[in-house]
Amino acid sequence: MRLAGKTAIVTGAGSGFGAGIARKFAAEGARVMVADINAAAAEAVAHEIGGTAQVVDVSRGGSVLEMAEAGFALFGRLDILVNNAGITHLPKPLEEVTEEEFDRVFAVNAKSVYLTARHIVPHMKAHGGGTILNIASTAGVSPRPRLNWYNASKGWMITATRAMAVELAPDAIRVNALNPVAGETPLLASFMGEDTPEMRAKFLSTIPLGRFSTPEDMGNAACFLCSDEASMITGVALEVDGGRCI
Repeated sequence: MRLAGKTAIVTGAGSGFGAGIARKFAAEGARVMVADINAAAAEAVAHEIGGTAQVVDVSRGGSVLEMAEAGFALFGRLDILVNNAGITHLPKPLEEVTEEEFDRVFAVNAKSVYLTARHIVPHMKAHGGGTILNIASTAGVSPRPRLNWYNASKGWMITATRAMAVELAPDAIRVNALNPVAGETPLLASFMGEDTPEMRAKFLSTIPLGRFSTPEDMGNAACFLCSDEASMITGVALEVDGGRCI
């Protein structure tokens, strides 16, 4: 029960890595708000883990404010924020990504981190600290071709994590990131362009441990970084990638 007594909001928690993180947090004793743009998915995970569902569009300031205020009202004090919600554009030459696709990727993957910080950091400061975990990607460290602007958004997230960590340390707020490799999530087909045995084999050939990351892998790593066991760790971007970035 490493998170006993803790409260957490996990965005994008209706599926994939976010659901894995929410399940692990609940299993370790945390009270969890399962936040997702998909109401039915959020409700299903919340019901499974005994948490609370919250519909949120992390790219919109008003929606993020509603989520934050609902969390404060529910918990009284928010200890952990996990910025997991993310999207990608389909693999294509960088100059062929439309402006609409670019704006959407950066709104969900980058602007969301700003918006949650804007509405949640003041609360954490007022209550003596907290922990923020940003779900970045190996794409921000070792980019794959044809995913250019997705790669860039995750590189932004890694730099934002380090900048937030050094600024918020005096307020006892730790900020870290996880860099997963492609995983068994709804985004996998989008990363690959098409989900075929041949494309899976191509992707797996770049991962020394020979498998995709799983929601359980991410839950375990997130639990450690958000627990008191990691109380001296801030500003790191931990690769959970089976050796992909070596």
